[in-house]
Amino acid sequence: MDGDVRPTRRIELSLHKPWFALYAGIRPTLVIEGRGQPAQWGLGTWQVPADETVVVGVFLFTRLWRFGEADCALEPHDPPALAYRAPALPFLRGRMGLRRTNGPGPQ
Repeated sequence: MDGDVRPTRRIELSLHKPWFALYAGIRPTLVIEGRGQPAQWGLGTWQVPADETVVVGVFLFTRLWRFGEADCALEPHDPPALAYRAPALPFLRGRMGLRRTNGPGPQ
């Protein structure tokens, strides 16, 4: 069992919804290493492998369709801070990237 232990690190992900959007009550879904999990708007932390590239994705889901999809490959040497911005319209893509040091938005 001890041979399967992989080094991990924590990443910070800031999920932003627009102040005006043509949808309401939608929560984001976070995808790390192909596994989806519900998330909440705002700042959160997740654990990922420390020694390999990890693809982090986010999408929004209604009972009818998925939208606002965005993803970012996080390299081991990258700063552990990402930001996602949801679209205002329910048929557009979201934006995701490394978080700026001087603000919460993606670069």
